Amino acid sequence: MDMALPDFRHVDSWIFDLDNTLYRADSNLFAEIESRMNSYIMAKLALSEAEAKALRSGYYRTYGSTLSGLIAHHNADPEDFLCYVHDIDLSGLKPEPGLAEAIEKLPGKRFVFTNGCRNHALRVLEKTGLSGLMHGIWDIRSMRFQPKPQPDAYRRILEVEGLKPERAAMFEDMAVNLLPAHDLGMTTVWIANGSAWSDQGPDAGLSSTAHIHHTIDDLGNFLQTIRL
Repeated sequence: MDMALPDFRHVDSWIFDLDNTLYRADSNLFAEIESRMNSYIMAKLALSEAEAKALRSGYYRTYGSTLSGLIAHHNADPEDFLCYVHDIDLSGLKPEPGLAEAIEKLPGKRFVFTNGCRNHALRVLEKTGLSGLMHGIWDIRSMRFQPKPQPDAYRRILEVEGLKPERAAMFEDMAVNLLPAHDLGMTTVWIANGSAWSDQGPDAGLSSTAHIHHTIDDLGNFLQTIRL
């Protein structure tokens, strides 16, 4: 065995972000979600498109999710929002070569950890050929509407699932969302896909990557080469 390969023999809990992580960012799926968020805000708050975009972006940067800002400042109905923004066409999603096989071989338990909703996650997993490979889906409801990167979201999944952070690895396309994971003792893997959506959220454009243990651009290939 090549001793230079990334060593993940200590990991028995695998935590994956969903959007732009378990599928390629250049599918532009998140552009459709973003557009529907803008439309929702325009309709509910009687704002122009420019005003809606500014509000969405501002809440995303402040809270980690647009929905959290809408709940805090406008008493928004989270179910109404989630149902609307995730009603999108997934026909462009396709299984990534080797990804399902690599995930299935990972020892221990595997989870999706997303600021989106469970139904959206289930649809994405089905379209990408990953259905049945996850032991649990943690969505914004499971987090009690405290989204990544709020530390309580991470502590909750660890406590409820009984996971040890030093034996967990987290995979994310947003570098800022790996900060709490690192602080808790998890192994962190950043999918540097170069997308505009990945460089958003609180403290976007981080000047330091000291909290990132591994930087990759292809999840399936990386998982096929790590030491287990």
